[in-house]
Formats: sequence, C-alpha cells, structure tokens
Amino acid sequence: MTLWGGRFEEGPAELLWRFTVDHSDRRLLADDVRGSQAHTLMLAEVGILSFEESAELLRGLDRVSVEAESGEFVWSDDDEDVHSAVERRLYELVGEVAGKLHTGRSRNDQVCLDLRLYLRRSLDARVGQIEDLVRVLLGKAEDVGDTVVASYTHVQQAQAVPLAHHLLAYAWMLLRDRDRFVAARDRIDVSPLGAGASAGSNLPLDPAAVAATLDFAGVFGNSMDAVASRDSVAEYVFCCAQTMVTLSRLSEEMILWASEEYGWATFGDAFTTGSSAMPQKKNPDIAELARGKTATVIGDLTALLTLQKGLPLTYNRDLQEDKRAVFHADDTLALALAALGGMLDSGRFHPPEPSGMVTALDLAEILVSRGVPFREAHEAVGGLVAGLAAAGRTLAEATAEELGAAHERLLPEDVEALTPAASVAARVTPGGGSMESVRVQLEELRKRLA
Repeated sequence: MTLWGGRFEEGPAELLWRFTVDHSDRRLLADDVRGSQAHTLMLAEVGILSFEESAELLRGLDRVSVEAESGEFVWSDDDEDVHSAVERRLYELVGEVAGKLHTGRSRNDQVCLDLRLYLRRSLDARVGQIEDLVRVLLGKAEDVGDTVVASYTHVQQAQAVPLAHHLLAYAWMLLRDRDRFVAARDRIDVSPLGAGASAGSNLPLDPAAVAATLDFAGVFGNSMDAVASRDSVAEYVFCCAQTMVTLSRLSEEMILWASEEYGWATFGDAFTTGSSAMPQKKNPDIAELARGKTATVIGDLTALLTLQKGLPLTYNRDLQEDKRAVFHADDTLALALAALGGMLDSGRFHPPEPSGMVTALDLAEILVSRGVPFREAHEAVGGLVAGLAAAGRTLAEATAEELGAAHERLLPEDVEALTPAASVAARVTPGGGSMESVRVQLEELRKRLA
C-alpha cells in the first residue's frame, strides 16, 4: 500500500520499489502507533473528527499496538513503509474511517515524530546501560584494594598509581558520555507533529496538545525546520560514537592486560574464545570486536553528517537513509555496553609490580621540596637513572651512597621513598593517584550515579 497513488495512472515499477523501499523503519511501529493515537485524540478535540470516528480509530490503533507489542503484527510486501502499514491494517480493522487518520499530517512530520519518540526511549536505555558499566568499574576498583600498578605515557611505565585509580579513569569518561546523552535529550524532546509536509496546515490543528499527550517538553517553532532537520539524529549518533570510542580505549587496555606480556588480568571463560588451531589460546574477542565496531559507528556518524550537508529545505528522500545509520549505531552501542560489562565483571586482576624506575619523579620532587630547582633535580636524577640502567639495576635498588653521589641534598633515608607503594602513599594532589583520592572518587562517583 502507498499513500500517494491518486495522481498516477500506473503503479510503481518493480525496480523503483526495490530501490526506494527500506524496511528498516519497521522497528518504529510502536512509535508510529503511539503518535497516531495522539494525533487522533487531537483531531477529535479540535472538531475535525467526530467522537464516533475518533473512537473507531483509537479502537483499531489499540489493536495494532497490541500486535506490535506481542510481535503478531503481520507485514505485507506491499507496505511501502511503517506509516502505510499501519494505515493498511487500520482499514482491515475499522474500514473506511481509517482514511481519516492522515488528516492534517504528512509522512514528513510523521517520521520525524517517530524518530524522536524512538531516540527518546533509546536514550534512556543507553543512559541506564552506561551507568551499569560504571557500577562494574566501581566494584572492580573496590575489589583490587591497594594494588599498585604503573601508569603509562607513550606506552612506557611512568608513575606508580593504584590500579583502582586507573579503572576509575574510565568511570569518569563514561559518566561524561552519559551526560552527553542526557544533554541531547533536551534537543530531541521537541514534537514536530503539525508541521505537515513543510508549511503546516489550513486545518485548526493543535500541535501543543499532541506534544502534551506524548510528554514532549516542547513544540517546533518553524515547520520547515521541523521536517527538514536531522541534527538531533546526528547528535544522538555522535553520543553513540563517542561512547564507543571510550569503550574502544577500555577494550584496548583489556586486550593488553590479558596478554602474557602484561599479565594484568584474566577474564572468564564465558567471555573469551579459543583458537581453532592453537589449544593454549584464550582470546579477548569481545574487546577486540568492540574496538572494531567503533569504526563502523564512527562511519554512521560520518554518513549522517554527509547526508545533511547539501540538502535544500525542506524534506528530501535522502533523509530516508538516516534510519539505518541511527539504528546500527544504537544497536551496536547497546550490545557493546552489555558484552564489555560482562567481560570486565568476569575479570580477575593480578598485575606484576611496576618497574623500579617509576619513582624517578618522586626523587626529583624530594629535591624540589628542599629548594633545588626542578631542572637541576631532573638532571641529577636522570644521571642516576642512566648509571643504574647501564648496570642493569633500577632506582628501587639504589643505595644511600649512590643517592648522595647523585646530589648533595639527597639523604640516606630517601631510599625508603623508592618503592611504588611509597610513591603512592606520598602523593597529595587532589584527584591524583593516591588511595585517599580513590576513596574520594568512589564516594563522588556513587553520588553522581544516585
């Protein structure tokens, strides 16, 4: 069924049908029905539909809603899109009055409404999933206690930090990802219904009533903008892409941690895979796929931005391509959050001691605290490190005599500061890599989740 045949003397060619019909919008069925119910109520309230007509349409729409919810709705190959499918089913249920459903409405504002309803509920679901993953990270941060690892810059061991501090860095990143979704909701939560094809209607429609019925926070201010714009879709997919980038970074770390070279973590059998050839392998495939799928979601965002860049006002059929991109990005993020959360939750952490060189900055700052200019302190400790490395030793093995030879203001007791645990214990920067900072972060993160 099409909604536009009156002007045409012959039906659509099979090639036209194959090229123009996209069934991805079928997942908007429940949203389309909900919007149609609100539209029907409004048409009755303003007197365009009689009470009896409205009641018949709502009866039929309620039945379609039940079928959509149960999965019993039967699609036809002749359904051009979700809107025509709903109207076709209404004709089957309530007869000719179904032809009044589209009064004062265009597929242009209808699909915009469906998308906004979809994005709004999907957004709430992603926010919940992100918060669940943050809770996994908080739980792991508590589990590892005072375990100390090396932090890395340039993939080289840098300073000693609590492993919990490292894990909580991703909790902070994910909360920002969550906040981006929450902020996007304000721009998504605007009803476009009533904008019509491009310029509204001569009928006495009440867009605000529809918006109120559907719990939208606002109503469009310009009908052309309402049907032609997809920035809210692109923004949603940007939020998906940025969250996937965070997951990709976490995935890369999990892949490294699971390697024999790092040996930081072992992930559960249920969340890893084997090799078809090498019996010893235990592969972190979830993390690798999350990393790989991030590229495809970035591609979805690029597609949406490119899709919009040359479109004149108002609606153009190019915009039909937005749905596949947003659905793919949303589905990919939803599954990645669930799978990666399960994998991380299954992990056991057993990192090796950091290199004995990770306390070099601590030693330089001891000199700074005694009035030595940082450049001089850096030079002195650098010379000491070079000599020890040449001898196959680390700072953790330096003697009091070697400290004194490196700089006159280094004292024998300073050798006690040259362990990773001592380095963490001495750190005082708020938000830095200390156990007190971890405690404060856990408290603040839990507060933000609440």
